[in-house]
Amino acid sequence: MRTLRFPFLMLLALTLGACSIFSTPTPEPPTPTLSLPATSTPAPTDTPVPPTPTVTLTLPPTATSTPAYPPEGYGPQNFPTDVNPLTGLKLLDSDLLARRPVAIKVSIVPRTSSRPPWGLTSADLVYDYYQNDGYTRFHAIFYGEDASQVGSIRSARFPDDALIRMYKSIFAYGSADPTINGRLFSAEYSNRLVLEGGMNLCPPTTADPLCRYDPSGFDILLGGTSEIHTYATGRGVDDIRQNLDGMSFRLDPPQRGVAGRTATVRYSGDSYTRWEYDPDTGRYLRLQDDVYDEGGGEAYTPLIDRGNEQQISAANVVVLLMPHSYFRPPPAEMVEISFVGGGQAYAFRDGQVYKVQWAIPSQNSVLYLTYPDGSPFPFKPGNTWFQVIGQSSVITEPEDEAWRFEFRIP
Repeated sequence: MRTLRFPFLMLLALTLGACSIFSTPTPEPPTPTLSLPATSTPAPTDTPVPPTPTVTLTLPPTATSTPAYPPEGYGPQNFPTDVNPLTGLKLLDSDLLARRPVAIKVSIVPRTSSRPPWGLTSADLVYDYYQNDGYTRFHAIFYGEDASQVGSIRSARFPDDALIRMYKSIFAYGSADPTINGRLFSAEYSNRLVLEGGMNLCPPTTADPLCRYDPSGFDILLGGTSEIHTYATGRGVDDIRQNLDGMSFRLDPPQRGVAGRTATVRYSGDSYTRWEYDPDTGRYLRLQDDVYDEGGGEAYTPLIDRGNEQQISAANVVVLLMPHSYFRPPPAEMVEISFVGGGQAYAFRDGQVYKVQWAIPSQNSVLYLTYPDGSPFPFKPGNTWFQVIGQSSVITEPEDEAWRFEFRIP
């Protein structure tokens, strides 16, 4: 028996014989059922699932140059059919681009159970944004490369609504607060939402693309991007290539930058990260908080992808200053982030940092960067991590090439 359903199917099953949630002017969607009865739920496996990473890029993740890359670069429009508009990389298998991106909600909290995460080295884009209680959560977008396992998968937040619209994605997550689910379920993309409906053991399958895994006594939700695509297509989602124009890419570093060897982003004493530039690979390596800083100082450890044992890295790290507001203030805080419009940003690439502007003209537009004069700012070909912080955040511009950003609301 299949235990995973799209939200509209789950809601239909829950409301047979009663009124549909869409039949009243002010629907109150129920919280999805997350597991089957205990009598039909097997125990989570304690045997690790071997990773099966797929590598299809002609430009390796650690490469800094390629003679085949055109000097004029790619974008912001008219991308060749075999060039990924989210990374600027040419793919050997262009069929990967003839579909929608898959977005997955990933958490690395708590440290003991959710680290290391799975699959993030395969993501084209990752948005790291504040969720609540001092912590962040990742919205990871997979398009040009599949990941056999991604996780740990956790619940959605309000900003995911904007990101689903921007990248026209299929979105997998582990349910949410009823208020947040209400916004997602009532959106035009609701048939592209994939939630867990039961306790299915890993590895993921096309019938059950989300599964449970128990490596060290922790019950963790994982998902496979290829399986999610197949599952969605089988249930009527138009999993076809979308217009994702907007970003620009050039291999050569642009002018007007200043030294930017490290970028530290602190959200709280228990949630902070540092990106360190590695000149040998031309990429920024991610280090993550290792202790709760109660005044004794921060401590870091490399953030590793459990799927391939590689340290997570990025060709571009972009710090976005965006409007934050409270939908509900602490102690039970819920945060809104405005993703339409524009504002200040700091783009790190090739050991340099550039003061630029982010732009999202409409709710269906991909985020791109510009110089202050409005001309396109080129990303380095490869993946990008976006660190989202409030507009009133404290920014330290150093003399030792080490930049620091301290999160503040609004």
